[in-house]
Amino acid sequence: MSSTITMTGPLEPRSGWTADRCSMARTLDVVRNRASFLILREAFYGATRFEEFVSQTGLSEPVCAARLRELTDVGILRREPYQEPGQRTRHAYLLTEQGSELLPVLVALMQWGDRWAQDGLGAPVEFHHAGCGGRVGLELRCSGGHAVGGEELQLAVGPQRQQRS
Repeated sequence: MSSTITMTGPLEPRSGWTADRCSMARTLDVVRNRASFLILREAFYGATRFEEFVSQTGLSEPVCAARLRELTDVGILRREPYQEPGQRTRHAYLLTEQGSELLPVLVALMQWGDRWAQDGLGAPVEFHHAGCGGRVGLELRCSGGHAVGGEELQLAVGPQRQQRS
């Protein structure tokens, strides 16, 4: 099974253009590293407090603080003050809309890891649909509703680029 994507229009031949403004590279510039993905995992699992992120990710406090700051600075998380009686004001870290839209990315990484990076013991946890109990997985689908494999993908110039040409 091949997952080679077909280039179309001005993108063919591949050697004729560079992937400037690459969406994948820009996303990785924002999310950056393993620590950020672990923090996002915990945010999706309901963590909001610094101590929860440290204990659940296994990151050191300085690394966790730096990653939380970065994710907040780029708008993936937002800080919200809270204060327990008799305590100083602290901040909770909550997913923004931008951060929430990373869920399929994390599910895809988990799904790949369950298949290819496990120790033969199977998936340690699974996602299930609360409505029917069915297992949740990710797959590529076109706007017509068809499941699409990598060998069926065509890369085309985006609408914004077409307007500039």
